[in-house]
Amino acid sequence: MAERTGAEAGAEVVSGEREHGDGGGAGAAVVSLGDGWENDGGAGRRPEDEAGRGVVVAFGQTMKTLRVREGLEREEFGRRLGYSASTIASFEQGRRIPTPRTIERADEVLGAGGLLCLWKEQVERAQYPGFFQGMAVLEKEAVELVSYDTLVVKGLLQTEEYMRALLGMRRPVLDPETIEQRVAARLVRQEIFDRWPAPLLSFVMDESVLRRPYGGREVLRGQLEHLLLMGQKPNVVIQIMPLSCEESAGVDGPFTIVTRKDGKKFVYAEAQGTSALQTDPEQTTLTAARYGIIRSQALTARESLTFIEGVLGSL
Repeated sequence: MAERTGAEAGAEVVSGEREHGDGGGAGAAVVSLGDGWENDGGAGRRPEDEAGRGVVVAFGQTMKTLRVREGLEREEFGRRLGYSASTIASFEQGRRIPTPRTIERADEVLGAGGLLCLWKEQVERAQYPGFFQGMAVLEKEAVELVSYDTLVVKGLLQTEEYMRALLGMRRPVLDPETIEQRVAARLVRQEIFDRWPAPLLSFVMDESVLRRPYGGREVLRGQLEHLLLMGQKPNVVIQIMPLSCEESAGVDGPFTIVTRKDGKKFVYAEAQGTSALQTDPEQTTLTAARYGIIRSQALTARESLTFIEGVLGSL
């Protein structure tokens, strides 16, 4: 077990081979995932295990070797990539993790002929702690992703300014470099909206989420405008659960359901720094049914966009 790579560990979680019973009956399967996923994401962290550090450091050394071979100083290389020399140094020393697009651009600038691009998946995976790597894989494989949220806008729908506002509220306080890494990683995850074939994406959120001015009124305004734009995408449905609703099947809190191409469903939920990935077919089926009820209780997609417009107009 100790000899497995981070990628294999992530795949192991996804496959359910580490599942254990939760006392909920025969076949119940819950994988504990440690501390938070969606609200602070675990995303964009420095490499959290030795395997991840090794990958990022090796990538950085390779990029530096290619840069030196091309006779480029860090300042010039950074200028071509749109980064400062200090950021390039952080990449080369394995202290920060470049986005896949940055790796592609670096490969092009350095004439690496695809050598750096070979590292993309491993480097991207290394930004997540071991327990989240399985979920990162699931998001990339999802043919359907649905979620119900009650506290903040779903990470996949957040604007960069909203992300920074939330991350700036964390206690203990996060250092600026960590915030930058987490923002970059979350933005990379949003590529799910541009993937083809397009996955089916459905989001239900409580009205209170729309009214919390995290980061200030202008940040909220930008976030609401972004929701209106995202709601226009043909594969995206955004619905609002109004505060006036007297019944809600979502009283147990937020959750996310991911469905893979093979039809298998995975349910993710977290609260107060703990999280779990549910893979038991009976429980995932019941959660999917619960989500259907939540959707029926919420405003329709058209009504919801009109509702968001109304909240935006009131700011």
